[in-house]
Amino acid sequence: MLKKYSFLLALTLLALNQVIASSIKEPRFLMISHLNMHPFHISMTEIKYNANQKSLEISQKIFWDDLEVELNDYSKSKINFLKPANKEELNKLVKKYILEHSDIYINGKRADLNYLGYEIDEDVAWIYLEATNIPLPKNAEIKSSVLLKNFPGQQNIINFYKDKSPKSLRLMEGQTQGKITF
Repeated sequence: MLKKYSFLLALTLLALNQVIASSIKEPRFLMISHLNMHPFHISMTEIKYNANQKSLEISQKIFWDDLEVELNDYSKSKINFLKPANKEELNKLVKKYILEHSDIYINGKRADLNYLGYEIDEDVAWIYLEATNIPLPKNAEIKSSVLLKNFPGQQNIINFYKDKSPKSLRLMEGQTQGKITF
């Protein structure tokens, strides 16, 4: 069900981008990637509050080719996600980059994000994080500047689940943080 929801949201955003792009003269945010030729740049992050564990379970879905471009620039070296020269070093680089470009504050207090790892699934990279000792959220402030350096049209969609229905944010260049109240 969750994958179906994510897929439908991505398709909706793609259609919205196409409508907007057709109505402006210079569609800045419809860049085409040189590898997979996907016409939009988006990440999807799901944050689930686990009341029993008092934790945040975070999964982030990013096109791996976009992340590869960003990490090439970030590290000033050549990265290959599909055939990494050293998977452990790539994992450390992904961890450093993601933690530098992501922050979550629950009830005004910064959550200590723990990077768990990543995996490649077809054309996306799944990044996994967690935060423990999290009180019941009354509000959450989320910051994300993932992929914004090389992709000015990047949109980072955040779905925060405290209960069954998510509260959502769309973060992008010029608006890299947002607040959710429960």
